[in-house]
Amino acid sequence: MSTTELGPAFFLSVVVILAVCRVVSRLVQTVGQPPVVGEMLAGVVLGPSVLGALLPGVESALFPTELRPVLYVVGQIGLVAFMFHVGWDFRADRLRGVARSAGLVSAAGLVVPTVLGVALIAAVGERTGALAPDVSLTVSGLFVGVALAVTAFPMLARIIAERNLAKTRFGALSLGAGAVDDAAAWVLLAGVFGIAGGSAGKVSVAVAGGLGLIAVLAVGVRLRGRTTLLAERAGADQLLLALVGVLFLVAWYTDVIGLYAVFGAFSLGVVFPRSARLDDTVRTLKPVGAVFVPLFFTYSGLNTDFTLLGSGPVLLFTAGCVAVAVVGKFGACWLAARIAGEPGPVALRVGALMNARGLMQLIALNLGLAAGIVTQAMFSALVVVAITTTVMATPLLALLDRRDRARAGRPREAVAVGQ
Repeated sequence: MSTTELGPAFFLSVVVILAVCRVVSRLVQTVGQPPVVGEMLAGVVLGPSVLGALLPGVESALFPTELRPVLYVVGQIGLVAFMFHVGWDFRADRLRGVARSAGLVSAAGLVVPTVLGVALIAAVGERTGALAPDVSLTVSGLFVGVALAVTAFPMLARIIAERNLAKTRFGALSLGAGAVDDAAAWVLLAGVFGIAGGSAGKVSVAVAGGLGLIAVLAVGVRLRGRTTLLAERAGADQLLLALVGVLFLVAWYTDVIGLYAVFGAFSLGVVFPRSARLDDTVRTLKPVGAVFVPLFFTYSGLNTDFTLLGSGPVLLFTAGCVAVAVVGKFGACWLAARIAGEPGPVALRVGALMNARGLMQLIALNLGLAAGIVTQAMFSALVVVAITTTVMATPLLALLDRRDRARAGRPREAVAVGQ
């Protein structure tokens, strides 16, 4: 496919992706799921598992091999814009009362699933046929463990935003724990890639680079007043160009050091100055995420083939991964929150939110697939984990709301915040 042919193919694929995402999102909303779950499922529908199985010629025509890197790159733009807006909406002052609890929940949600994932691969990995033959059992186990430990931080943020939970205690606690959890998980993932490549340099780069980012952002916070003053004097176009330039620079930097672009975008959003002019400029980026994030889901769906799960050992491996994921994340985060002194209703809701894998696990799987650590069968099995755990979140929250209202006769907000 020539460069001039890629343009029309891209435009058509985007129209199809957005239309299918809209339809599937509407369908899942009828059963109480947030639109983001519909976008995730739509990506699978457009891949070989559904469209490719029913109309393989249509799938290959809509999403030729040459087009897929374009979908990935444009999807990254959507993710970066979305996570910057999530960070901008996030208020760090909400963590002041939950910092200790968030730290314990984060640690438990990272360590327990990782250990259980490694144990699962050590016990049954070689008998499943889902492991890459030229990858050591240690690397495969560590990758699966870290992948199961990842929290879908962007998904978590969208679910909290869509359900207006940001001001609740469990919403703030989950956001804080999810952010720390995923940052640490990406450092560990960099370590896994370093072991696979025979080098520990990636871990050192990730840690040192992360500390460097914190230092630069701290200086940015000190200069907020001066930045705001300059923004008031600049034109709207200049502000937008400057914002995009800084955002992409931070995204590039965090990608290069191995912490992934979305964390740089989120961190920049948290410390970004606030003013009427700047707030208007930030809001102009919100539609970018809404339009382009579905492209990443579709890219992941194109790498997912559920027909590879047809063998008994792979199916059992998939079921084991789901069980380990739920026990290791939901159970560990719930228990950690209770140990930290959080009320039962808050702890259960934290566990339900932290259990969602979704987007971040898909990102990790795509990186593992590109590095040759993950086979197509393992990729598809872990996509089942991502979908299952994410789909669980909203029904669990609704069930807990109904149970607590029935017990106490109080509105949801009073129960959720733990007041």
